[in-house]
Parts: sequence; C-alpha cells; structure tokens
Amino acid sequence: MTTRHLLLATSNPHKVEELREILAPSGVHLRALSDLPGAANWPEPIEDADTFEANAQIKALYYANRSGMVCLADDSGLAVDALDGAPGVHSARYANVGGDRAARDEANNAKLLEALRDVPDAQRTARFVCAMCLAGPSETGDIKVLAHTRGAFEGLIVHTPRGSNGFGYDPVLELNDPNDTCCGMTSAELTSAQKHERSHRGKTARAMIPALGAMV
Repeated sequence: MTTRHLLLATSNPHKVEELREILAPSGVHLRALSDLPGAANWPEPIEDADTFEANAQIKALYYANRSGMVCLADDSGLAVDALDGAPGVHSARYANVGGDRAARDEANNAKLLEALRDVPDAQRTARFVCAMCLAGPSETGDIKVLAHTRGAFEGLIVHTPRGSNGFGYDPVLELNDPNDTCCGMTSAELTSAQKHERSHRGKTARAMIPALGAMV
C-alpha cells in the first residue's frame, strides 16, 4: 500500500489522534501542525463564516498555502434543535471563557445544560456535525479546493455529563437510535472503535478517502 502524507489543519491533539486512527487503514499518514518546524508561530486564520463547510475551507486553503502541502481541515460542532441550531459554528467558544481545552469544554457543557434545563427529553434532539475540506496544489501549482465532505451524529442532550473517553460535547450527547447496540450511551461512554464507527468525524473522514486515494 502506498503511504500518502498530508497536513491536518488543527492544533487540537484529540482531533489529530482520532483522524489518524480513522484514516490509518487507508494508507494516509497525517502530519499535525506541531510536526512542522515553525508552524506553531503561524497566525491562525480567521474563521468568520457562518457554515461548517465555509470555515473548513478557510482553514484548508490557508494552511495549504502556508505549507505547500495537501491539507485536510475540518470544522465541527454541536447543533441543538431547541436552541435553533446553536452553538453551531460557535461550539468551541460557546461559553467564551479562557483556559486550557479541558476548562473550555467544561464551561461549554455547563452553559449548554443550563440553557436546556427546562427542555423536556423529547425536545433535546441534537447532532454533531462535521464538514471537511481537502485543499492543495493543482496541476498549475495554484492552491485549490480538491474535495468537500460532511457527516452527522444524531442523539439527545442528557441532563448530566457522562463518560470520560472523548472531548468537547462528547459527555452530553447520548445515542438515541433504538436499533443501535450502543443506544443510551453518550459519545464519551463509547470505546474509540465504537465512536469512530458512528461519529460525525468518522463518517466525514471515510467519505473523504476516495479523494485522498487520488493524491500523488
């Protein structure tokens, strides 16, 4: 199997780990930004679009231009029906607090659960959404978008966070498909293999594999 290398446009180590595991069988080797000398000093692109797809494209084009490599970027978040789709593209900074990722995750989850405190179970439907964009040099050397994919992971928001295998909103989204053997478990209660099989990021990354297979 030919190994293909590409840059993953994220500073989130959890996403790097997940996507490396998901894409490993396809022969794709992901390089993180932390693997590139000097990349830690690059300014981050401004993600000011109002859709996951557009923000993923902003990141993919920016880091492909900076690195000269084929670059895979994702933008993902939680969309809650009772909140008209919020936190949506603002998921990572929903609570607008500082601190490390764990502190921000805890604050985001606390704000979300407070916003849904009086919402009955049947109306707590939500989904994780992930959009990916692949960008890189074209035949003429210009950087262009090569592919887009999208996936979702449906569930219900619980009243109390559960589970420790995950990050972000994983402890508050519960699978609600009665035909799924993991129904009733939160995303953070799934094993890594169970999560990759069902998750928005797993679906989106696997849908990207044909485009990755065309890389040279």
